[in-house]
Amino acid sequence: MARHRHHVYVVLLDDVVMNDRRFAQANPDWNAARPCVYVGMTGLTPELRFARHKAGVKANRFVRAHGLRLLPDLYAYANPMPYAAAREMEVELALGLRAEGYAVWQA
Repeated sequence: MARHRHHVYVVLLDDVVMNDRRFAQANPDWNAARPCVYVGMTGLTPELRFARHKAGVKANRFVRAHGLRLLPDLYAYANPMPYAAAREMEVELALGLRAEGYAVWQA
């Protein structure tokens, strides 16, 4: 049996990220009562991947500049999983959060 080692993760972003034109345009239906988040997937642990974002290693610019912390309540139930499942879950999770009013960046 193959070992499942991929994870999806959600990073809480400072709401100031909405001042970025690209981020704001990607989230026209944002409910200001919901947070701004980044959704990603990784073969590392979410904690290590977040630390690498903050250190600038293969970092998303929004996470590096505005990432505050992980939000494990939004993703921990699904991890770990196979690579293909993580790829699908990343997109599904981002779409689901956006439908709930979150401002989401997913790369």
